[in-house]
Amino acid sequence: MFPLWSMMSRSRVSLPSSMLEPGRFSPRFPWLTGDLQTLRDTLRRDPPDPGPFIRLWLALPDNDALSAAWHEGKGRETVVLVHGLTGCEDGVHIRRSAAFWRQRGHGVLRLNLRGSRPSMPCSRKPYNAGAGDDILAALRGLPKEAITPGLVLIGVSLGGTQVFDALAREGDAPSLPIVAAATVCAPVDLAATSARMMAPRNAVYHGWLLRRMKQDAALLARHLPPALLAAAKAARSVRTFDDGYVAPLSGYAGADDYYARCSLAPKLARIRAALLCLTAADDPWVPAVTYAAVDWASNPRVTPLVAPGGGHVGFHDSSRDGSWADRTIAAMLAPHLATNGSVP
Repeated sequence: MFPLWSMMSRSRVSLPSSMLEPGRFSPRFPWLTGDLQTLRDTLRRDPPDPGPFIRLWLALPDNDALSAAWHEGKGRETVVLVHGLTGCEDGVHIRRSAAFWRQRGHGVLRLNLRGSRPSMPCSRKPYNAGAGDDILAALRGLPKEAITPGLVLIGVSLGGTQVFDALAREGDAPSLPIVAAATVCAPVDLAATSARMMAPRNAVYHGWLLRRMKQDAALLARHLPPALLAAAKAARSVRTFDDGYVAPLSGYAGADDYYARCSLAPKLARIRAALLCLTAADDPWVPAVTYAAVDWASNPRVTPLVAPGGGHVGFHDSSRDGSWADRTIAAMLAPHLATNGSVP
């Protein structure tokens, strides 16, 4: 067992060896700390080109639609990449993962959620942590060739929390051929993650994220009730933003209700697809101790994995073949994927 450290309390927490990484993660110089791992893709805007794609507009039941960049594959599963809060298809880590999976013969769908910049023209409200039904509805509208022989869902950060929701909604009566899934640094406890983001050591992150959240809300202004738009503009924290804007727009009573219902615990037992939940012990945004609190043994289909480093959706090591997270996901999901084409 190796120790995890809470950045808020500095108290030592241990995890079962089954939750620890199967292969050593070693950060690439100079990205040696969790914060530098987190900031690397912001400081170095060098996303790989994942190649040509077809622009899709995937209809939702309420007549909104999600924009997606679809890269056709070579007979292997389509990997669906779901971005995080205030992100989109052009995030550096999304483009890097897309290039990684395409090199292995997979189709890739870079899915833009409701209210993200690429989906904004056909959005009348934002997405939220419980927007798994949007993901499922969009995937049901894919061309047949995009879902053969199956789909692999990969969600990063809050996109991972939405993947939890999508998989739980599929449950025992699946409507899509989802063969496996993974999440990277996904909040499993939204209340604890919100509190971590508002901690003094994260003041710069918090201010940056809140500004982006408000900018996205402003772009939806013509569709929003004035009181909710005013609440978004006035919010002084991610929690007050969620309480006054996200929660009421999404049918929740407030931030407490939203956080409780959209965290992993109430969904875990309903997940039937093989799922890998990868995070980093030094993630400055998502407390690793929240992973220790989950009753993972209640669902053997779900595997938690905690690396000693990697920051928040970083995992930059010496290899330039995707990120360490990409390669680890590919290795651990390989038994669930088709064998035609090269397997990493």
